[in-house]
Amino acid sequence: MQRRSFVTFMALALAASTAPAQPSGHPIRIVVSLPAGSAIDFQARLLGPYLTQTLGQNVIVDNKPGGKDIIALTDLIKSPPDGNTLYMGSQSPLAIHVATVKNLPYDPRKDVTPIAGSSLVNHILVVKSDFPAKTFPEFIAYAKKNPGKVSLGYSTSLVQMQVFALNKQAGIDILPVPYKGTPQTITDVLGGTLTATMLDPGNALGQIKNGTMKALAVTSLKRNPLTPDIPAISETLPGYDFAAWTAMVGPPGMPKETVSKINAAMNAALKQKDVVEKLAHAATLPNVLTPDELKALIDRETDKWLKLTREAKIQPE
Repeated sequence: MQRRSFVTFMALALAASTAPAQPSGHPIRIVVSLPAGSAIDFQARLLGPYLTQTLGQNVIVDNKPGGKDIIALTDLIKSPPDGNTLYMGSQSPLAIHVATVKNLPYDPRKDVTPIAGSSLVNHILVVKSDFPAKTFPEFIAYAKKNPGKVSLGYSTSLVQMQVFALNKQAGIDILPVPYKGTPQTITDVLGGTLTATMLDPGNALGQIKNGTMKALAVTSLKRNPLTPDIPAISETLPGYDFAAWTAMVGPPGMPKETVSKINAAMNAALKQKDVVEKLAHAATLPNVLTPDELKALIDRETDKWLKLTREAKIQPE
């Protein structure tokens, strides 16, 4: 082979090896149990193009909300374990529901295949800007002086249990008040009906920045590096840790090589500058995990919630 022809051949081979994979005829369907526009839906659509580029398959986000996530999980579990149907969800369907949902028809510890992490975030304890306590320790002191008179609105099992743990560890008596959604808890804190609530950063930061609410603490074990000025509850109550996470899982019985391939694609996508920056707008961090690490997280979180609900004497509903 002449030198020029050889150089041309090598250049073409190199280009072929580094070019993005072309989508095949079998798309990947990511099932999401929340409606379009939700935080998890946003993550699935944000990561989808990168998965397409790496795996060579178009990615479709399939929203199946309702039924306490059971509709979406049932769809996933009944799908072939070929890697073409995946599920992205939070720790509610992947851990908490085992303890809080009566007659749950699946067990995330054995009925799904852990693949990869997606995101890690926390809730922020907020009060109205003119609330007397300026710090979390002052909030605890205020609650001790006013037992049963400090109320905190919640709309998820996660926040409900955060309030229970807060009461138990601090020796206080905050009144948990159930709501159907986050917006009304914000309205009632601003209106004075509620003392406090725990919000995701996406909702909390806007209120904090415009001065209508003030942040007292975050619920993760350590401070969120994207909101470093807000202390962690654990700095006052050691061991308090209620980070919120999302992850990707597949149907049971997926081959290890398929899991490894999708895990590598997910982890590569989570390291992309564009992805990191867009998650950061909501003070959310990428959560890069191996399949084994995600499996351990699901097991650990499920055990944690089973223990907490027993202690709180909360019955599955």
